[in-house]
Amino acid sequence: MSDHETGSEHAAADCDLVQVRVGDEAEGVATVVLDRPDARNALNAQLRTELKSVLDAVEADEDVRVVVLTGSDESSSFVAGADVKELRARDAVEQREASKRPRVYEYVDDLEKPVIARINGHCLGGGSELALGCDVRIAQAGSKLGQPEINLGIMPGGGATQRLPKLVGEGQAMRLILSGELVDAEEAADIGLVDEVYDPDDLDERVYDLAGKMAAKSPLALEIAKKAVKAGSRMGLDEGIEYEAELFALLFAGEDKNEGIDAFLEDREPEWQSR
Repeated sequence: MSDHETGSEHAAADCDLVQVRVGDEAEGVATVVLDRPDARNALNAQLRTELKSVLDAVEADEDVRVVVLTGSDESSSFVAGADVKELRARDAVEQREASKRPRVYEYVDDLEKPVIARINGHCLGGGSELALGCDVRIAQAGSKLGQPEINLGIMPGGGATQRLPKLVGEGQAMRLILSGELVDAEEAADIGLVDEVYDPDDLDERVYDLAGKMAAKSPLALEIAKKAVKAGSRMGLDEGIEYEAELFALLFAGEDKNEGIDAFLEDREPEWQSR
């Protein structure tokens, strides 16, 4: 457990709808909790603004190496979607202004630190898009996921038309986006929308075991490895392999490469130097 307030926790102290815990569940792991239970964490303007502020603080926080993004227990949801009342009030000009990047989806996707989505209930519309921006998605059994925007006469606008096909294939993405059908966590895992599914009693053990394993690695290696994997979906194969080789060589300029190898050869735990 942390023995002092971190920068991330300090930033969240001014928030009404976002909470942060650092080191409580695993060393080096920040749990970012969305807490708007009266609306099942629907993404209204306040929640988006507070989440951006907290993610900025998390990125700068040297106490944090890995992020777990989840909904509060009281909300029984990850994020149930965008705030429909806000959408109803906008015209096209206002929506273009609201869609200017970076939005919360890009904040999550662009975070240099690994982000695990702990999906603890409904993960719909903008909530699904928020999860798509994370690096790993672990869902609680019984959760529902999908892109129901088509039922409102609109379409996904937070990246699902681009990120979802890369995860599940064009056909499955078309099915979910054009029908508005929801899938349960088990089917989401079958099609690749989530990576793992656990019963409620086992969810935290798995999420924080994985987060802790990541957080025990070199922070620099985590950042560079994530960057390389992300690039793979945005480049051609040859270009991506060349980029990977450049990033691999870059790690040889840091102290952690020698420390990691020495620790392996000496059969001890490494003491990482980079932050």
